[in-house]
Amino acid sequence: MKADIHPAYYETQVTCGCGNSFTTRSTRKELKLDICSACHPFYTGKLKFVDAAGRIEKFKTKFAGAGYASLGKKTADKKVAAEK
Repeated sequence: MKADIHPAYYETQVTCGCGNSFTTRSTRKELKLDICSACHPFYTGKLKFVDAAGRIEKFKTKFAGAGYASLGKKTADKKVAAEK
């Protein structure tokens, strides 16, 4: 290996938004995370929606009445064709 081409390697303090912290090694001295294995739904088994802009509610209201609406249109078209 060539000398003096590798970055410095520090013992790093990692801090999550949930308050969990642990120590590892990295080229940075400090890392701040939004989500870690202590609060991630895959590891905890708890379902958690992260919805900052209200997208889930917007989707639900947009498609709330969709249900079987497409089936109703076909039956109305058949009635019109049967009357002719």
